[in-house]
Amino acid sequence: MLCATVFLIVVYLMVIDGAVSAGRSDLSPADHRRVTATVAPTTDFSRPERYEARQGGAGTSGRRIDANAFSRSSANIGFAGEENFKLGNALFEKLWVSSPASTQASDGLGPLFNARACQSCHVRDGRGHPPEGSADATSMLIRLARPPRNPAQKIALAKAGGLNLPDPVYGGQLQDKAVPGLAAEGRFHIRYDEIPVELADGGHASLREPQYHIADLAYGPLADDTTLSPRIAPPMIGLGLIEAIHPADIEANADPEDRNGDGISGRVSMVRDPHTGLPTLGRFGWKASQPSLRAQNAAAFSGDIGISTPDTPAPAGDCTEAQTACLAQPTGVQTRLGDTEAPDPVLDLVTFYSAHLAVPRRRDVGDANVLRGKELFYRTRCTACHTPKFVTRRDTENPAHAFQLIWPYSDFLLHDMGPGLADGQQVGSAGGREWRTPPLWGIGLTETVNGHTFFLHDGRARNLTEAILWHGGEAQAARDRFAAMDEASRNALIRFLQSL
Repeated sequence: MLCATVFLIVVYLMVIDGAVSAGRSDLSPADHRRVTATVAPTTDFSRPERYEARQGGAGTSGRRIDANAFSRSSANIGFAGEENFKLGNALFEKLWVSSPASTQASDGLGPLFNARACQSCHVRDGRGHPPEGSADATSMLIRLARPPRNPAQKIALAKAGGLNLPDPVYGGQLQDKAVPGLAAEGRFHIRYDEIPVELADGGHASLREPQYHIADLAYGPLADDTTLSPRIAPPMIGLGLIEAIHPADIEANADPEDRNGDGISGRVSMVRDPHTGLPTLGRFGWKASQPSLRAQNAAAFSGDIGISTPDTPAPAGDCTEAQTACLAQPTGVQTRLGDTEAPDPVLDLVTFYSAHLAVPRRRDVGDANVLRGKELFYRTRCTACHTPKFVTRRDTENPAHAFQLIWPYSDFLLHDMGPGLADGQQVGSAGGREWRTPPLWGIGLTETVNGHTFFLHDGRARNLTEAILWHGGEAQAARDRFAAMDEASRNALIRFLQSL
């Protein structure tokens, strides 16, 4: 009877964690059996799993861990791939300038913008942070959006395949910088209120709750129904591997009606691909609002830097019809280079670079405390959302990403995270309390790469313990199990996360 019970538990875990969909047309029956066995959650925490240290598959970087740990190329892209990676890196670091400029190929900045280069937000390809004690908000921005006000706007939004409606004056995000002669849109301030938390063993923690205020608005007030959503820049590693996960495997973990009764009801985000115009599974961005790396990069070029691409051809970026002075600024379009400021070769190379930033090799996978923390991570049911592993599709266009066992620790689904983390902003099918499960690989190197330990979508958590304690909604039960642990157990679970 005991053996039968253990068997049922294992089968149950296989169904809810790391499910492999029968809809994977890229797999033969033998491959499907092999993949299903490979991604099944472990029940043996006495030693590391096979290939666990190579969390980015064959492309995992085994180079020295230092401040550039997130900036290495995938280990399996070859000589030609390295050349394209370096070209993409140069464009990723390129500082754009306002038009007109003698550089020609580098002008087109803004006119309103948040940063002059991709690298300005994704410093060393890592995690952004709030402007702690300074005016530097470069790696954090404020999304602006409002809901449809009437049925006609709902219909128009649906037909356009849009995610939400921008502020009528300030557009889709607050831009705190502008080209010479033009006023920036405004600045944001953060005030934190401390919330004490008592843990079950008598320990204490304190969570800081942010309050956001927009100041120095240059073009009048925001609309009354415009919502603010702060976002820090996420790490760049492993994005090509995420893109190579078969959509059927992501969909297999969705349980929007919570049919298994575990309190977890992850939902797929469906968005329109701007390149193809087709409805596609969203897997990138804090609310899974982008279907592909190319779309993510095109949106960032436009919204963050004000640079037009073939996928977002507006040279004025996020400027709205109400910002006439912005629309009147000269553009950086060079006819000899194409119809946009960053034509296809630029967008393609930056996308290649983004797709091939390697996941660093894990550290201390066999350490007893790490293994104990891993067991606790599973037991608290953190894996119900942070799915440990996938095997990427065989038929992906890029052979470096094909049929790789990867360990992102995410299901890439939308989850209700409770009122504490809610931003109140609808983004496509994602509600105001919903966020995409972020991948955890590399999270333990945040301080090494970026010199801080600020986590969650707005960087409010000052360490991993605070990040866990902020979890609510579907993650409330797992959060409470963590809070109920003794200090040694909590430290072991954190030690496991630091090894990723």
